[in-house]
Amino acid sequence: MTNQELADILEEIAILLELRGENPFKCRAFHNASRILATTTADLEELARTKELTSIKGIGSGIAEVLTDLVTTGKSKVHKDLKSSFPAGLFEVLRIPGLGPKRVKILYEKLHISNISGLKEAAANHRLAKLDGFGEKTETNILDAIERQTRYAAKHLCSEAEESAARILTDLKSAKSVRSAEIAGSLRRRKEVIGDIDLLVSCESSASSQIMKTFVSHPDVENVIAHGETKSSVMLKNGINCDLRIVRREEYPFALSYFTGSKEHNVELRTIAKQFGWSLNEYGFSKIDAEEKRGKAKRIVPCRSEEDIYRALGMAYIPPELRENTGEIEAAREHALPNLIDEDDLRGTFHCHTSWSDGRNTLEEMAQAAVDLGWEYIGIADHSKIAAYANGLSIERVKLQNQEIDILNKRMKNCTIFKGTEVDILTDGSLDWSDKILERFDYVVASIHSKFTMNEQEATKRLIRAIKNKFVTMLGHPTGRLLLQREGYPVNMKDVIKAASDYGKMMEINADPLRLDLDWRFCRYAKECGVKIAINPDAHSIRGLGNVHYGVGIARKGWLEKNDVLNTMGVSDIRKAFQH
Repeated sequence: MTNQELADILEEIAILLELRGENPFKCRAFHNASRILATTTADLEELARTKELTSIKGIGSGIAEVLTDLVTTGKSKVHKDLKSSFPAGLFEVLRIPGLGPKRVKILYEKLHISNISGLKEAAANHRLAKLDGFGEKTETNILDAIERQTRYAAKHLCSEAEESAARILTDLKSAKSVRSAEIAGSLRRRKEVIGDIDLLVSCESSASSQIMKTFVSHPDVENVIAHGETKSSVMLKNGINCDLRIVRREEYPFALSYFTGSKEHNVELRTIAKQFGWSLNEYGFSKIDAEEKRGKAKRIVPCRSEEDIYRALGMAYIPPELRENTGEIEAAREHALPNLIDEDDLRGTFHCHTSWSDGRNTLEEMAQAAVDLGWEYIGIADHSKIAAYANGLSIERVKLQNQEIDILNKRMKNCTIFKGTEVDILTDGSLDWSDKILERFDYVVASIHSKFTMNEQEATKRLIRAIKNKFVTMLGHPTGRLLLQREGYPVNMKDVIKAASDYGKMMEINADPLRLDLDWRFCRYAKECGVKIAINPDAHSIRGLGNVHYGVGIARKGWLEKNDVLNTMGVSDIRKAFQH
């Protein structure tokens, strides 16, 4: 198990203990231990083997025993017994935003609500409003949340899907008989939300049976939906459907292109193929009206790679991220595609939180993590004072944090720490810090964290007023959306981007997989307007710094090149860009 998987189990134990009404200190101990494991880089298997888990601050003997069981056997009796003492449907109720363990405990004990259907019925019939701590507003919010959950039931975050796909693909690639293996579908196109996972493998026919056996018996698999020689489908433990197709070596480039999509992109490719007198499908090229059975099409125009397919059609190779039929076909035919940014182009990042506000790691730990990643700089942007829920900094604490940054910058020779803040944009578009305080910072990320019930005119006006402040450097997560959880507030994004251009401000791609905001559909317009984009992880831990990976995917999907992105610049150029 990974450290994060262990952390997730400890967090579930903490929630189950709360549901059972256990001692608050015991519950808190598991919550705290979960947070510690999510940020530690310690080898827990080794510590369990040597019985040194308690050397980690915050891990007591009882929790160490649970972890030892999990690490050595993959199971915990404590966890199993707790889960079996509650209806399985109760865990779905816990996933409804606003319903923490205390509230769910009340619903379970007072109204015997143990699943989503029971919760929906009780809310619709106004039975919740009669309970202390609930009301009509709560009922409305719960019904809205259930409706969203139903709408998004078959959708998943790209990050969750990618992690599962990568584990399975690694095991498949370890087989000597596998010649090529790749993720396909919307996940390969780096969509922010995906429906299912598509995997493609090429191998000799004699090996397909063993490869399929490896796939359907993978530890991530919950149950097998279909098991065949060339195609199998499984449901993963995280609820994502995953398909594996096996094809011959000569079919692989065509199958990879076809199953990567998008549907609209594929239609355009087939249309162009017809201009050459060819038909194009997942097996290869064939003459129009000719037999298109498997194995025949390859004889018309053999292709050893996807690049060969595009070349045969008189086009430049189109990276998977761009295959959405949004102008990439025309650009490829004119050999005018952008040279997309790569993750290796990043030299640092901004919008990172520390334990000064709601982050899990100290400032020094975050800075050292940046060094370990090979970055030249990191920007720290903890919350402003109004964000009490996130331990927002007071003016006095800002001074103390800046002093710590000064000390670290003198000591750290190969990484610069920039002083930043994530300042709240208030209801009228003014900022939580005065200009006198804002000028203390190297850069300012301005974000909305309150009053999401604005109409488009109000939200747009609010954002543009913030952009006009001379000390604002960039706009943070401009729509406030949480993917699969909360719609963003309605914004005329083109007007906001135009204002950023007019006032020389930047915008971020918030790379947290829950946000991925600015949306990729507006990145290209920002590029056309000359607005620099910062790929920011919104990291609240060392692990969170890795979010930039997903941000780069969105930047690539939005046609961005290296020069379009702020954090591909060196330290001296960053300083110039931050000058007020």
